Amino acid sequence: MKKLNVLSDFNDDQGNTITSPTTFDKNIAITIRGRNNRIIVDRGARINKLTVIFDCDNATVVIGPSSRRGFSMSMQLGQDSTVRVGANVTTTGACIINAAEGATVASGNDVMIASENQFRAHDGHPIFDVATGKRVNPVKDITIGNHVWFGAQAVALAGANVGDGSVIGFRSIVNKKIPNNCIAVGSPAKVVRKNIVWERPHLSFVAPPYKPDSSTVEQSAYWNMTEEQPAIIAENRKRFLSLRRNIWHIRRRLLNTQ
Repeated sequence: MKKLNVLSDFNDDQGNTITSPTTFDKNIAITIRGRNNRIIVDRGARINKLTVIFDCDNATVVIGPSSRRGFSMSMQLGQDSTVRVGANVTTTGACIINAAEGATVASGNDVMIASENQFRAHDGHPIFDVATGKRVNPVKDITIGNHVWFGAQAVALAGANVGDGSVIGFRSIVNKKIPNNCIAVGSPAKVVRKNIVWERPHLSFVAPPYKPDSSTVEQSAYWNMTEEQPAIIAENRKRFLSLRRNIWHIRRRLLNTQ
C-alpha cells in the first residue's frame, strides 16, 4: 500500500501512475492498494482538497480544468471503476464519490455542488435475494450533465442520470433519469418544474442586489426547453388513446339509449 500527500507526476512498479503537470501539495491524500490505477489531472485544474482511495486494480480518475474556485472531493474507487470531473466544477464543501465493480461516476462541465453531497454508484455492501441468491442491488453508472446544480445534501445514487441545466433540490435523492432544464426534488427525486434555467451569480454578494428577471445576469448557453423523455411521451400517448377510447364507448352507450 502506498500513501501520497502530494499530487504530481508519479509512477511505481505496480503500474500505478499520476499525470499532473501542476503540483498540488496541500490537502492531498492518496491511498493506493492495487495495480494499474491512474489519476490524470488537467494542467488548468484547481483543487482545494482531494482524497483518493484506490482499493483494487485498474481504476481511473480524470480531473478537468477550471477557471473557477475549484472543488473539494473524497473519492473511493474499486475494481475497474472510473471517476470523471468535468471543467469548471465547483463545490461549497467536500463531496463524496464512490464507484466500484466497473462503474463510472461522471460529471459534465460547470457543475455546481453545494455541501454534504454524495455520488454513490454502489451501496457499499451486496444485498442478495434469499430464494435465488441473486444480487438485488447492482452497481450502476452515475451521469451528471453540464451546468447542473446540486443543492445542499442532495445525493445521486446508482442509476442517476441528470440532464443539462437542471437543479436538484435540498436533500433530494436521485436514482433515475432526470431530464434537462428542470427542477427535481424529493426522495426519490421527481420533476416539479420544467423549462427552467439557473445562473451562478449569488443573490446577495453579486450585484445587483435584486435580480427580478434575466436582464440582471449574464445568460449562459443552457437556456433550453425541457425535452420530454421517450418513456413519458409514450405514457402520455397511451393515456390519450385510453381517454379517446373511453369517450368513444360513452358516446356509443348514449346513442344506444336514445
